[in-house]
Amino acid sequence: MNRSRLLVAVVDDDTSVRESLPDLLEELGFAVRSFSSPEAFVASECVAETRCLLADIAMPGMSGFDLRHALQSQGHDIPTVFMTAQADICLRSQSVASGAAAFLLKPFGEKALIEAIEAALGQR
Repeated sequence: MNRSRLLVAVVDDDTSVRESLPDLLEELGFAVRSFSSPEAFVASECVAETRCLLADIAMPGMSGFDLRHALQSQGHDIPTVFMTAQADICLRSQSVASGAAAFLLKPFGEKALIEAIEAALGQR
């Protein structure tokens, strides 16, 4: 798999996540764009090119679940990995029910991230 052609979008309101996660993903060979809000991602020109979406669940305004639903309603079924710092079994269940490829509990390691992205890319 040629990762350099695969765009991964990171949507998280946490600045530290938006700064560190793209660095790691670029080291792994992915093209990466990060966004501070779901609204910024939806308004971007990257939506159609995105092959995997890493989205925080709990964000001000639109949640990660709302983002996935909005994208689907616009005809964009982007494989999604949800991330959260909230250790809530209900969020994991909601993620699965929404069709997410994977669910990551923050903080997560590189191995878990790679497995989640591979699961998402396997959905395509």
